[in-house]
Amino acid sequence: MDIREEMRQVADRAREASRKLSRISTEVKNRALMDMAEQLLQQSSHLMQENKKDVTFAVKSGLASAMIDRLTLKESTIQDMATGIREVAALSDPVGKVTSMWRRPNGLMVGRMRIPLGVIGIIYESRPNVTADAAALCLKSGNVVILRGGSEAIYSNIAIGRLLQDVLKKHSLPEAAIQVVETTEREAVYELLQLEEYIDLIIPRGGEDLIRAVVRQSRIPVIKHYKGVCHVFVDADADLDMAANICINGKTQRPGVCNALETLLVHRDAAPRFLPEIARQLREKGVELRCCEKTRVFIPDADKAEEDDWYREYLDLILAIRVVDDMDEAMDHIARYGSLHTEAIVTKDYANAQRFLSEVNSSTVLVNASTRFSDGFQLGLGAEIGISTTKLHAYGPMGLEELTTTKFIIYGNGQVRV
Repeated sequence: MDIREEMRQVADRAREASRKLSRISTEVKNRALMDMAEQLLQQSSHLMQENKKDVTFAVKSGLASAMIDRLTLKESTIQDMATGIREVAALSDPVGKVTSMWRRPNGLMVGRMRIPLGVIGIIYESRPNVTADAAALCLKSGNVVILRGGSEAIYSNIAIGRLLQDVLKKHSLPEAAIQVVETTEREAVYELLQLEEYIDLIIPRGGEDLIRAVVRQSRIPVIKHYKGVCHVFVDADADLDMAANICINGKTQRPGVCNALETLLVHRDAAPRFLPEIARQLREKGVELRCCEKTRVFIPDADKAEEDDWYREYLDLILAIRVVDDMDEAMDHIARYGSLHTEAIVTKDYANAQRFLSEVNSSTVLVNASTRFSDGFQLGLGAEIGISTTKLHAYGPMGLEELTTTKFIIYGNGQVRV
């Protein structure tokens, strides 16, 4: 069987499973999800053994350290996966909810009801935890999912996928509701992206090159974010200890993820007190600094920032720093160089905080908190299917509700149109 036919069969099974899954009760879905979480924990040794094959090959292949970090499964990672699935099970099921209802002058009652999107294709790199997170969110929201991970995580993804399918079978749910594409042939991705009559939505998760390639090739709608150029603006009256903690956390806690801090903007009035100390703390953590000329007055041995640095998603222990005259200049910088992902302000000024929340147009905006909170799990979504910087139809971290749409429902009493 060639790749085209194989992918068509995968998609056909998914479409058939979608019709069945849409009728499954919340209680049945929740029981299956809780069992999935338990099985992940019980089979953690097997999952880490399969993952070790991927990591070993990745190291030999020279895969970047940030990618290897995302690839590696540890006990804590599997525990987080199980916790995320349990949280999804505990969330309210959006499917079937009537979000509004109104009466027309002719007596018709018109409402909107949430329904699953249908069949969702996830194209992703490195992160095997995406296999479990995406499967859980799709199952709870009544969607069927086709998962195509990168070749670097093939053993991990297959192991997780088969475990989840075993649970579906145990609970008399369609096994094709969760399918992992088991071929590493790149052609498989292209063929999936052509199947618009079977697949309703594509969500790519990975580097900018992957996402742009998916957008170019897909005949199916794509929800995407190209990169995470995340900013923190330290205002003139900021609590500088708080600002330092937020910056250190945002840059160093896990630098290889899309919500890590990439550019620090500092008000000129705070710069003399803040910059020498934050430079010292960042360098203790091994962070390389690339700074504008105004910043280098206070950090004279820092590297000079080039124009390209302001656009960069480093995914590494590198930070760009710029001194700005005021909040307007900070917001102008974010509007010009940002990626609509995540921005934060550190300030004691309530008016400035409210203005920043209102005027910064990114998908997640924070006051006095780390950019690392731009994450579905951290925001109470249980897990996330991805982060969208595309305003149609979701924006920011995507959870259950973002995996549904609404249809019109109408109650009549014999009305006819005249």
